[in-house]
Parts: sequence; structure tokens; C-alpha cells
Amino acid sequence: MSLPCGATIGILGDGQLGRMLASAAARLGFRTVSFGPGGEHSPAAQVTGRHFAAGYEDVAALKAFAETCDTVTVEFENVPVSAAEAVIAAGTPFHPGPNALSVAQDRAMEKRFLEEAGILCAPWRLVDSLADLEAAHAALGPDAILKTRREGYDGKGQVRLSAGSDLAAAWREIGERACVLEGFVDFALETSAIVARGTDGGVAVYPPSQNLHEGGILRRSMVPAPISVETEQRAQALAVRLAEQLDYIGVLALEFFVMQDGRLLANEFAPRVHNSGHWTPEACATGQFENHIRAVAGWPLGETALLYNAEMENLIGEAAGAPVADLLSRGSLTLYGKREIRPGRKMGHLVRIRPL
Repeated sequence: MSLPCGATIGILGDGQLGRMLASAAARLGFRTVSFGPGGEHSPAAQVTGRHFAAGYEDVAALKAFAETCDTVTVEFENVPVSAAEAVIAAGTPFHPGPNALSVAQDRAMEKRFLEEAGILCAPWRLVDSLADLEAAHAALGPDAILKTRREGYDGKGQVRLSAGSDLAAAWREIGERACVLEGFVDFALETSAIVARGTDGGVAVYPPSQNLHEGGILRRSMVPAPISVETEQRAQALAVRLAEQLDYIGVLALEFFVMQDGRLLANEFAPRVHNSGHWTPEACATGQFENHIRAVAGWPLGETALLYNAEMENLIGEAAGAPVADLLSRGSLTLYGKREIRPGRKMGHLVRIRPL
């Protein structure tokens, strides 16, 4: 069932992805309502028609929010599954569904799900104690990265290990929490495949981008990626397979390491629109934000073929403090409306396009 123009789409989460989803929804004639703890100055609250400023554990507020919406989606994968369940209990459809959130929120569960779907991952081990870490490091090391199973993104909740690392100190630094240890792999580049899947099971896939990270934070994404047509098609097919296995509605991103021999090893997936797809509104007929709104509304998906070569650059921390005229001269500018610049904080992004 498709939503009529003028229907209300709820967004769980009040960050910049919610802001961009709300803007895309407005272009299609939808109303939007956001929900999150950030208050009226949060990025999404500045552009949605209404904002519920409450915590994700506030069942009464979630019920009131859900009752104002015709459907609800999510802009942040770490929204508690219980919040999604509260929306569903109120009788409002929720996409992509709590199962996708549950899988994505636990790195061990995520890796098992990917592997069971036939999507290979880099070598990894469960770590629940210092003894586990010592055994896992002996098996995977010396170069590896210790990550908390839950939470942690943009380089947070991670400790890099190498030969001679003090494992006891690393275990303390990570908070002695349930973790996974991932072995480093000799990859040629990082890429991500972004797919939209509609309520009818139809899919639309974007060309994979090459992603450059520094300090665990995405700095740039470029399309087309310097990979073979065969590798591009395999990445897209695996992203579609993941979406189908999750019975997913909306846009998701599946990140890969492209190995020197062309093999693809999955890093992680995001059950939402993704930073590495911020170039899509400028370089494709239908950007990822619009296709996500189309999908959750039950509308036909839009064209995703590449119309321009593109490069997306994140504006992180003080980089966003450059004179506006300078930023505008460097490409298509999107700022997130965040009031405070902090080191490592994504404040906006630039997109530069050029003819194919």
C-alpha cells in the first residue's frame, strides 16, 4: 500500500541524516515528524514539521509520536530496538523493521548474519575476556583491531593492536566489554554498495564508491570506483542479497574491503542512508534520501544510474569553519545545522561533479 501525497512520515533519530531525509520527503509532498533527545536545535528538528524531544526509552512519547505518523523510519542504527517495537505496538508501520536494527547493533550478530547469507567477512573472533583477547590475538594477529560489539562508530569504541601491544591495557581501554577482534587484511581499497528496496521487493542499486578513511572516519567517497565491472556487479549483487535476507524496506549500505585479487570481504552494513552515498543527489537522477522515502512510502523507486563523476568530501570539525564563500567555491555545499564545532564531528559535506 502506497502513501498518498501529504501523508506524514516519522523519523526516529534527529541527526543530519534525518534532516536530509526530511528535506527529500518535503520535495515529494510529505510531512515529516522527528523524534530524538536532541531538542529543537537538533539537525532534523530544524526542518521537520514537528519534533518530539524525548528519550528512546520513553514509551508514552513514542506512542504519541507514532500516532501522528502514517509510517515511521529510522536515521540511525543505534536507536534501541525497543523504540521500534513501541512504534509497531502503536499500530504504525515501521521500516526497515526491528530485525535489521537488531542485527546491525551487534557486530558479532552482524558478522554471523552476513556469513550465513554467503557474504564473506574479514577473519574475526569473539572476545569476552582478557583470556579471549590473548587467544584471538594469537590466532589473528599481530595486526588487528578490537571493537566493542555494541555502539561505537566513526572510530569510537575501537583499539588498534600490533606486535607487542599491551593486551591488558587494550582490554581496559575498551572498557572490558564484549568485543570482536578483527584481523587486518591486505586490501586494495574500500568500497560500499548502496541499495534501495521497495515494499514490492523491487530494488535499485547505486554504483559503488571508493571510500577513503582517516582515523576511522570517512573523509571522501568517489565514483566511479576504480574497480572492474565484475567486482562492481558482485558488490551490488551482495548488497541486494543482504536486503532480501533481511526483508529490508528502504536504503542500506554494505561496506567492503576489495582485496588485491579482486575478492570482496564485507566490513559492516548500515540499515539506513549512508555517508558514502551523500554524492547521489548531485550525481544521479534519484538520490539515496529520495529513494529511501519512496521505498518506505510504497512509491516506485527512482533511477540510480550515474550521470556524473562525483567526489564527496566530509567537512569534519574545524574544516567547516572556513569562510562560507570558500566552501561554496569548492562544490555543492550541505551543512547540517549543528551549533557546535568539535574535533571529529561531521558538520557538513561538499560534492563536486564533472562530466562522465
